[in-house]
Amino acid sequence: MTSTSPAGQPVALVVGGASGLGAASAAALRAAGHTVVTGDLEGAAADLVVDVTEEAAVAAAVDTVVAEHGRLDVVVNSAGVSTLMQVVDHDVQEFRRVLDVNLTGGMLVLKHAARVMATPDGAGGAVVSIASLNARQPGTGMAAYCSAKAGLAMLTQVAALELGPRGVRVNAVSPGLVVTPLTAPAMDIPGVQEDYVENTPLGRAGTPEEVAEAVVYLATARWLTGEVLDLNGGAHLMRYPDLVGHVTRAFG
Repeated sequence: MTSTSPAGQPVALVVGGASGLGAASAAALRAAGHTVVTGDLEGAAADLVVDVTEEAAVAAAVDTVVAEHGRLDVVVNSAGVSTLMQVVDHDVQEFRRVLDVNLTGGMLVLKHAARVMATPDGAGGAVVSIASLNARQPGTGMAAYCSAKAGLAMLTQVAALELGPRGVRVNAVSPGLVVTPLTAPAMDIPGVQEDYVENTPLGRAGTPEEVAEAVVYLATARWLTGEVLDLNGGAHLMRYPDLVGHVTRAFG
């Protein structure tokens, strides 16, 4: 756990902060002047062990940060998992696992962050979730992930409606292709990364640092709530790669 933050310095909790977009977001928030605490299922690389599928663990992480630092101004929800299964073959437990981490976990982070952020004077705080291009764009074999991220985008908007009067702003960023530990297995399939890039008008993948810049903006823009920001080089204007087709061609 980091030490108690200097007086007046905003405090951020980054859930899923041990690697990928979470780690980049944590670094960007530190650079922007926040005291940052990271929570992750991989506790060795984070300040706190947090399993977002366990409500008691999420509540305990939030309470620990407030007890240590006296405040909580920003929460970033970046925990996520994915899978690749067609609907007719989908294992129901795997479907539930993906929804549990990406969507139910997002709800639990929102619930317990808002519980301590909401203030009578409207000072509140900000919650930023990492959604996905798949919140709006379907992909073959991605029923669980697409459903979870679409749900997270709508959850963001509902929570913004409910929590605005309590001073809590709720936004999300929806990245396109960014190579992280979550996306790396798909990028190892021949032709997948090239297909993504061909369907991105700006002609390249994004970087974790570019997503982190958007997270900091959403966390600090004080008249912005309910936004689900497409950050994908324009990929939402084109088509999503046929991942199942690429797998079939590569492996039979």
